[in-house]
Amino acid sequence: MSITAGILSDTHGWLDPELPRIFEEYDADHIVHAGDIGDEAILEELESIAPVTAVRGNIDGDPLRHLPIEAFVEVGPRQIAVRHIAGAPHNPDDEALELIERESPDVLIVGHSHIPVVGRVEGTLWINPGAAGRQGFHHERFAALLHVDEETGEFSMERIELGSRSG
Repeated sequence: MSITAGILSDTHGWLDPELPRIFEEYDADHIVHAGDIGDEAILEELESIAPVTAVRGNIDGDPLRHLPIEAFVEVGPRQIAVRHIAGAPHNPDDEALELIERESPDVLIVGHSHIPVVGRVEGTLWINPGAAGRQGFHHERFAALLHVDEETGEFSMERIELGSRSG
């Protein structure tokens, strides 16, 4: 049996209408938004599907200013950390390295770059799902599903292709 977390970032005030349906279809047990939400209505809609862990991105002013810069959630036997700005796996910023050293999360979910990437930093699985919204320089929109086996803690991941930025 596995636990599924829906993962997204950089919605910038627009939630693809297909994404809630996809998260429901895959029975997401939890949803992680890695910042640049843009509108609290997005979190409300996601919370109608599953519990949400979200962090504040660099565009998230009032009324999202209350969101933390870093957040942590247990998904099955795994600890997931979330931070909007963190660099990239090949060049993590100092704050991301400090978080990994301090908390030793199994997974770090990040956003900001709008570029989907999966890597490892000091044993931590690094996931940037890419941008799910329309604003930015990216050409394609993405989200992801992270499946965690409840017994073994093994991961599997699926990329969700949402189409072109303009579509």
